[in-house]
Amino acid sequence: MPWSRPFDDPIKPPKGKPIVTLKDAAAYIMKLPAAEQRSPDWQAAGEAVIMAAEDRGPLMHAHVGMMLALHGAKPIPEYDPSKTKHWGRRKLKRDT
Repeated sequence: MPWSRPFDDPIKPPKGKPIVTLKDAAAYIMKLPAAEQRSPDWQAAGEAVIMAAEDRGPLMHAHVGMMLALHGAKPIPEYDPSKTKHWGRRKLKRDT
């Protein structure tokens, strides 16, 4: 797989031009500060990009890895039944 292989959808980083190919993704990671490159999210994204370029992994993994490293993974909030809205019929106050 060549490094020029494009993603299905361009990745839009917070600043800069869109990341369109695997080569763009690798260049973006290499421009990050060394401390940021060593973070687990960017390590995983870099590995997924390399694997996709070497045809050892799917392109989608590289795309998802880049998106998670760029925008972070927000945890799913736990379900709290006390915060659910009850959409039943409204009870009317009666004057007695």
